[in-house]
Amino acid sequence: MFVDYSLITNDAKVWIYPSSRKFYETEIKEVEEKIINFIKGWKSENPDFKASYQLLYNRFIVFFADDEKASLTNVDIDASVTFILQLQEHYNVQLLDKMNVCFKQGQFVQYKELKDFKKLLKNKAVTAKSIIFDNLITSKEDFDNYWEIAIEDSWYNRYL
Repeated sequence: MFVDYSLITNDAKVWIYPSSRKFYETEIKEVEEKIINFIKGWKSENPDFKASYQLLYNRFIVFFADDEKASLTNVDIDASVTFILQLQEHYNVQLLDKMNVCFKQGQFVQYKELKDFKKLLKNKAVTAKSIIFDNLITSKEDFDNYWEIAIEDSWYNRYL
């Protein structure tokens, strides 16, 4: 069942899909409609299942699934990945590449390959205080508290 983000518990599962580019303003409404329709149909046979999403910075699709009373199966996870693959193809973006790095540079969100990100660090174009997005977070509580953090406080600090 699709619910408002505020109704999702802190221990809910989270999947973060960073887009290789911002979604254009003309795409946002359609992307959100597709996401809502997917979530409404995701495990619709189980009324105890609650899920939500956020589309942040016109770049990150974040799924939240509160599966305490209705556990997710591999089939359910596969359905969400299939949906994300469909979005990738339709909008010509990458959403499943977890080896790319997303970070803030001023007011802009950058998306770089890890090797290019390391070069930016080496050249001091990005510093330990720069904000990074940790897209490997797995719970809503961690998402709310640790998704946007300084590089020095993240697992990326090994590259400093």
